Amino acid sequence: MNLLGVDYGTTSVKAALFDEGLNQLACISEDYTLKTKGDIVEFEAERYWEIFKTALGKIEETGKVDALAIDTQCETLILTDENGNPVRDAIVWLDNRATEEAAEIEAHFGREKVYEVTGQPEITATWPACKLMWIQKHEPEIWAKTKKIFLLEDYILYKLTGKFVTEKTLQSSSLYFDIKGGVWWKEMLAFIGVGEEMLPELYGSGKYVGDYNGIQVVTSAMDQVAGAIGAGVVEKGIVSEMTGTTMAIFMPTDSVPAYDPASIVPCHYNYDDGYCLLSWSPTAGMALKWFKNVFLAEKSFKELDEMAESVSVGSDGVTFLPYLCGSTMPKYNPDARGSFTGLAPEHTSAHFVRSIMESVSCILKSNLDYLKVPVKEIRAMGGGAASKLWCTMKANLTGKTLVTLKNKETACLGSAILAGVGAGCFASVKAACAKIETDKVYAPTGEDYSAVYKNYTYYDTLLNVRREK
Repeated sequence: MNLLGVDYGTTSVKAALFDEGLNQLACISEDYTLKTKGDIVEFEAERYWEIFKTALGKIEETGKVDALAIDTQCETLILTDENGNPVRDAIVWLDNRATEEAAEIEAHFGREKVYEVTGQPEITATWPACKLMWIQKHEPEIWAKTKKIFLLEDYILYKLTGKFVTEKTLQSSSLYFDIKGGVWWKEMLAFIGVGEEMLPELYGSGKYVGDYNGIQVVTSAMDQVAGAIGAGVVEKGIVSEMTGTTMAIFMPTDSVPAYDPASIVPCHYNYDDGYCLLSWSPTAGMALKWFKNVFLAEKSFKELDEMAESVSVGSDGVTFLPYLCGSTMPKYNPDARGSFTGLAPEHTSAHFVRSIMESVSCILKSNLDYLKVPVKEIRAMGGGAASKLWCTMKANLTGKTLVTLKNKETACLGSAILAGVGAGCFASVKAACAKIETDKVYAPTGEDYSAVYKNYTYYDTLLNVRREK
């Protein structure tokens, strides 16, 4: 049986075909451009379907597809009439127009109650609940035509099968889904003026929905959950970290952590009816790329690695605070900015490169310490996973073993696994994940990074103290 996993990103869609052994047979990518104007970010809803059909057609040229599943971003909203015809452009998850509506929801419910029901510690304009209120206020003629409310995965499933269904991980940040009960939050729906008949039927992940041209169509999961499955993060003690432009950390958990007014770490519904914590930093690989482009444009990232390796642990006293775009987790400080400290005449560009890599490694440790979830192994993904030096730094700083993966398209693989579960190819997600091939293993070498972390936390604390004053 050939299994297709489709990962619908913000500006591109990737589709990868796997056999039952999870060997990748083919992979294609289709890019697209969003329509943006200030806080407004939209896209033609029908184009999502057309792009999907193009991607599927290219994959089918390489081999037969027996089952498929599609993961998407959570909050992209598509409104249709009773027949599933869009009544306006899709409102993309990045859209930030509904700030007043977010404030209304917060004033009515309060952050603590919203967190206890939905797992979302913040009430922002990007959540679908806020966007639906905005539509009712500002586009009443559109709302009058609206009979069905889709998120992106729901819409593609509907076009494939005619079934009006959704899956629970995708609804985690809608702000009207109860993650503890696994049901719609009636009180929120009443407040925002949405009837349950306008919403899809709730399915679990990896559930068969229907057929499309002989292909079994199965529910997937939100993109972060699918990526975690594709990385084999499906049991206690294993977490994933992705160092790309940003850093994203995914941690399964058995329960929803108690509300902390100082925290903005969200808790989402997981594929197995459990929960997961998602922590992220807006600056990770971006910092290294920025330094390279501005000061060492002629160098490759491999050469930057070699430069950093020539410098001893601690960068001879140079410390970098990687807040080029502010700080989010574990300390929220949007006004924070990057800086180098501890500079002396003997320092070179190699010291700066190494200090950047060390600081991003410190971000990983500080987040793991803050989340307080037992960790025995970290699955490393993203461009940072290609660096032996960076992976070794992270292993030594955290005291945990880092493992990289042979297949880099983890979201596509996760969706393919869920397709296989729903089609009866695999007994369970965990059984399928036993087939995932790891690549390199980086155990702690014993190098002492305690002074590195001490310096990082010292300057980080000073930054936040200045903000509080």
